[in-house]
Amino acid sequence: MFGALRQFAIERPTIFWSFVLGTAGPVMVFTVPKVRREYFGFKGYEQLPITYPLPNRARVATTGYEDSA
Repeated sequence: MFGALRQFAIERPTIFWSFVLGTAGPVMVFTVPKVRREYFGFKGYEQLPITYPLPNRARVATTGYEDSA
């Protein structure tokens, strides 16, 4: 099997490396997050705010921007 892969890498390197990189992507999806957490101490990112915080005061109605015809 390794002899066939070696021959394919020599005769058709473009196809061989495309296959190697194409299979490495899905494998990395499952391995990289675990490695980052366990070996590098990655804790994750802070959650982004979903809503805009409103001020804790009485609301004042706006004036001067009414559409008067």
